[in-house]
Amino acid sequence: MPTALPSLPLRKFSSLMVYLTRLEHFNAAHKLYNPGWNREKNEEVFGKCANENWHGHNYELLVTVKGNPDPDTGFLFDVKKLSNIIKDEVTEKLDHKNLNVDVDFMRGKMCSTENLAIAIWKQLEPHIPSPVKLHCVKLYETPRIYIEYFGD
Repeated sequence: MPTALPSLPLRKFSSLMVYLTRLEHFNAAHKLYNPGWNREKNEEVFGKCANENWHGHNYELLVTVKGNPDPDTGFLFDVKKLSNIIKDEVTEKLDHKNLNVDVDFMRGKMCSTENLAIAIWKQLEPHIPSPVKLHCVKLYETPRIYIEYFGD
């Protein structure tokens, strides 16, 4: 018969680092195009992504926060609150939008997935309350291509 695990006081768990990830989804269009280059150079570098009529993706966004579980609840962070922060600060602003034209925090930037992941981090970080910290933004552009950003 297996032995029971020892019972640990709640305060022992307060020093454990836990990572919580929320998955969200949005659809958006964009175009990769450097206005300093001619059409041929843009097509050479960006290929189909330089399409003058835009192209779109079904993005998968994973937001990971880290910290210590609360000794009273055992939770790192309320997942519904995390979902609402992501929705209010990111997905509502991106979903079914043109990243180059409709999204204020992408205006004037090359709309690569790399730059989008960094911009999403900057949108989220001020809204993640202490003592929890934003750990990672992972953004899938396609099922086979994703970017991870861990902050500065």
